[in-house]
Amino acid sequence: MHDLKNFTLYTATVDDANSINQQLIEGLNAHIDAESTRKSHHFAGRYENIYIGSDKIPALSHILESVKVFAADILNRPIKELKAGLWFNVMNPGDKTTLHRHDDDDELLSAVYYVKVAENSGTLHIGEKGILAQVTPKAGMFAFFPPHMPHEVTENLSDQCRISLGINIGPAEDVSLKTTTQ
Repeated sequence: MHDLKNFTLYTATVDDANSINQQLIEGLNAHIDAESTRKSHHFAGRYENIYIGSDKIPALSHILESVKVFAADILNRPIKELKAGLWFNVMNPGDKTTLHRHDDDDELLSAVYYVKVAENSGTLHIGEKGILAQVTPKAGMFAFFPPHMPHEVTENLSDQCRISLGINIGPAEDVSLKTTTQ
């Protein structure tokens, strides 16, 4: 955890990351070109967001559950009050991700999970107004940050692709409404 003046950057790791990451890579390779795979944010010749569901890649369920456990701790909220969504980001040599934020909707927390990382494959830069944090990725690592915080990933200078999962965590539907209307 790194405390900065206006935000806190949290990092965590997942158990059995090597096995999970191998399953994620195999699932991505099996489904990336499927007609049913949704892609968005087409910049500089690539789609930054590749959406494949946990019904096609079961290991994604483990990542989503881990995210909610970590997010519940960070946000000091019960897990049942949180939902999470994710997408793959594949950065080939020469690719980078432009400056953006994740506060378009009801996001409470954003994260990235690193699946496949080569040395010099890009550094996550997070910050604004003279406050900057840099995250050097490692396979099996999460980095959690506020969704309103601008961030970007530097150019992949390696000779290998880099694979990560972008993640947003928001409030689950209101459980109290279901309880009172049943």
